[in-house]
Amino acid sequence: MTQPINVWKKTSTAALLALLLALPVTEGAQASGQTETGQTTLTQTVEQKNAAQAKAKEMVEALMANYGVTGAQYAIRDGGKVVLSGGTTLDDSGNKQNIDAGSMFGIGSVSKMYVTAATMMLVDDGKIDMDKPLTTYIPDFKMADERYKQITPRMLMNHSAGLYGSHYKNSMLLGDNDTQNYDQLLSNLGKQRLKSDPGEYSVYANDGFQLLELLVERVSGMGYSEYLQKNVSEPLGLTSTKTPLDTFDRSQLEPIRLPGIPNALLPENANILGTGGVYSTAEEMTLFSEVLSGKHPELLSAASAEAMLQPEYRNGVWVPDTKNAFGYGLGWDSVDLEPFGDYNIRAATKGGDTIMYHSALITLPDHDISIAFVTSGGSSVFNTTAGTDILLEYLKQTGKITNILPEQTFQKPVKQTMPASMDKYSGLYGTVGETRTVKIENGEIKMPALMSDMIPAQAYVYTGDGEFTSEDGRTVLGFDEQTNGHTYMRISSDIELPSIGTSRMAFYEVQKLDANPVEASAAEAWKQREGKAYYALDEKINSLFYIAPSVLTKTIKLDASGGYANGTKIVDADHAVNVAEIPVMNGRDTFDLDFSRQGGIEYLQADGRTYVSEDAIQPIYAGHASVVTIPASGSVRWFDIPASLAGKTLTAELPEGAGFAVYDANGAPVGLSVAMGSNTAVLPEGGKIVFGGAAGDMLKVTLGSK
Repeated sequence: MTQPINVWKKTSTAALLALLLALPVTEGAQASGQTETGQTTLTQTVEQKNAAQAKAKEMVEALMANYGVTGAQYAIRDGGKVVLSGGTTLDDSGNKQNIDAGSMFGIGSVSKMYVTAATMMLVDDGKIDMDKPLTTYIPDFKMADERYKQITPRMLMNHSAGLYGSHYKNSMLLGDNDTQNYDQLLSNLGKQRLKSDPGEYSVYANDGFQLLELLVERVSGMGYSEYLQKNVSEPLGLTSTKTPLDTFDRSQLEPIRLPGIPNALLPENANILGTGGVYSTAEEMTLFSEVLSGKHPELLSAASAEAMLQPEYRNGVWVPDTKNAFGYGLGWDSVDLEPFGDYNIRAATKGGDTIMYHSALITLPDHDISIAFVTSGGSSVFNTTAGTDILLEYLKQTGKITNILPEQTFQKPVKQTMPASMDKYSGLYGTVGETRTVKIENGEIKMPALMSDMIPAQAYVYTGDGEFTSEDGRTVLGFDEQTNGHTYMRISSDIELPSIGTSRMAFYEVQKLDANPVEASAAEAWKQREGKAYYALDEKINSLFYIAPSVLTKTIKLDASGGYANGTKIVDADHAVNVAEIPVMNGRDTFDLDFSRQGGIEYLQADGRTYVSEDAIQPIYAGHASVVTIPASGSVRWFDIPASLAGKTLTAELPEGAGFAVYDANGAPVGLSVAMGSNTAVLPEGGKIVFGGAAGDMLKVTLGSK
């Protein structure tokens, strides 16, 4: 659902907990190991027969040692039967334990497959035409852009509706299933423009699946959780597939953990159900995948399942590469997942990330085989890569493929003479949240780290055919002048994930921008904001986003010309609008910047949140005792921590639902009352503290000696 937030670095405290794995092998897995003719040979060794289980153990160990995973669960289903199932979890002491098959994980954006299937069930029933305007079914859906009337259910399912992307405010809460994010969906969208013509191109958009949830409710007359229970869980016999609004034993949820906090956190509730709010188990996910492959026509017709598997992404602007981890169907992230195409096997996949949970579902619809791989900690990219490796091993083990193809090798690029015509691609480029000057000098381009540092910072040299190749040979950079009139920098990379494999990704990194002259008085207003931080006022204090506070701050950054701020195009002294129209992934979650003033304080409206200028943040009271009152206008109050209070211990009397978060001068969290279950924290020099609660709450604060 969300882009993964790396709470852990690859070498984290989890790496210190690397112990031997002891994972169960199911009876089905022990009986596997067929030749291409489907007959079990007498000469196969135990190792060959259990190769997939060994690979699964290897993947789990690597993820727990190097990628911040604290719990992992997997299952393969073949022909209706679970043939492989297992996993590992950490207890409160950091010791590894076998995981129960009934342990439930948040499956993040794999939830999109459930709301897509629900929509298609209603298509089967003749209650929805997926190519009619959405307003046919939700007449009160409106936007500040007349093009919204062209949006159809199909466009929501294939990410081509043109929506800005996501409203995350108060969506990820600890131990709290507050529905305000969903309740405010239509209101938020009603104030928003579209970033492209509906159907022009596909780019990941969470809000579209929130709208599908609403569509299912309006057409069926049921609450969404009730619809899933009656039309998916009950017919399939799923007992551990739930949403935060369902009643179930929360102790079944796999614990979520943070380094430095000895106990598990409160349960994570992703309160955006259609987008990412489903909990499930690996085994139940693979059973649901049979519905998506057309194996349960009593629930979803084979025609609708096949329609979901069509390459919808090809209907609009897209990167030309054929080998890619992305290739949207209806709901699916990819309907032709590599490297399965190299074996003439059709594969579809969906990945999912909340803040703490991560998941991957891969199905081979023509073979009735699927794998689910879910974790606490890590990333869906890692899970998809690990799941791919395990599934290939299983296909070899059962004789469905003869051998696993070797990993591609790469050579240091040989620089070629660059034609002068390539110089035109130098200039200003933008993506969501930033602008970047691209310089092509002497046939080389220097690039920062890409894809959350999975592609390292390096130089790219011209290697012919309009392309530049990275120093390690794994990544190719080019420029595409697309049919929508935009020029994009294209990246194609075989991303190496040490110990777990590689992931092939092709995407547009940035979009070339035109010069944007700004009137003098407006330019001066933005210049005054340069480098200034704005802090979110309306995020509940039990939000998981306080673990990653960069999500809750916006620091204004202008390009050298002063025409763009944080990747948005400045239109006047108080407004800047999104210009990113980038297909696939990098154009997701766009925003406008709208400033206003009240009582001499400047506020920012962006991505559905209200932010206050750092100029309005006062130092916390330095006396022994004080009271912080939460105002009616917002959920939280921010304070600076002066040097004189560094090292002092803060203790707060917290009303129910109230709390605080403390950050050091670099913005790193050092005290999280809700996550840590503590009402005390040592104050760092130059840091910040934010108090939150219900309107009118009074938090009594005392400061102890150093």
